[in-house]
Amino acid sequence: MLLEIENLEVEGEGKKILKGIDIEIKSGEVQALLGPNASGKSTLAQVISGNPKYEIIKGKIFFDREEITELQAEKRVKLGIALTWQNPPAIKGVKLSLLLEKISKVETEKLDIGKDLLKKEINLNFSGGERKMSELIQTISLNPKLVIFDEIDSGLDIKRLEKVAKIIKKEFIQKGVSILLITHSGEILNFLKPGLVNVMVNGKIICKEKDFKKVLSVIKKYGYEKCKKCKLLAD
Repeated sequence: MLLEIENLEVEGEGKKILKGIDIEIKSGEVQALLGPNASGKSTLAQVISGNPKYEIIKGKIFFDREEITELQAEKRVKLGIALTWQNPPAIKGVKLSLLLEKISKVETEKLDIGKDLLKKEINLNFSGGERKMSELIQTISLNPKLVIFDEIDSGLDIKRLEKVAKIIKKEFIQKGVSILLITHSGEILNFLKPGLVNVMVNGKIICKEKDFKKVLSVIKKYGYEKCKKCKLLAD
């Protein structure tokens, strides 16, 4: 097992956000994490990547059989954990091409992203699609074992979404990289076809389902309220 999360409880700003999370992801496996806004999805992504903003009050995280519950974020990156940010910060004065040179070489011409993007300062006056492409390129350069895509599909039209999915397939999935797709709408799942979908509501994973089309159909028709009623969540 590449990633194991056991009974994880997390607080942020004095409020409990995650409530007993259990997840297992094998090497080369693609999983999805769906849920409504403010359900705790992005918090989980930040905790896995080692953001010290959040306090783990219970539970453990293992990566490649090593416990990393208290490990610093930069050391997790070196182990092979990568996270694409939902809203990455702008870095004035640093061009994307320069950052990639400092990390490692990426054959950007094969990704069909356009040379103009490489000349721009990171996330400064980027369109939504450009931010997503920039995050993808930076993640490829890290050569990770696990990538957590936090809302990589948000704000993309169908054409751009298909392009992003194609890159994820080629640069990660086909190379055996494990993927956790965090999404609200779930549209990207139609392109990447995860083997397991986790549904999170109110900081709890209330459903694990292999048939992603079934999950999307229920959510599209009834919303996440149906998921709540299905599991009879009291809170």
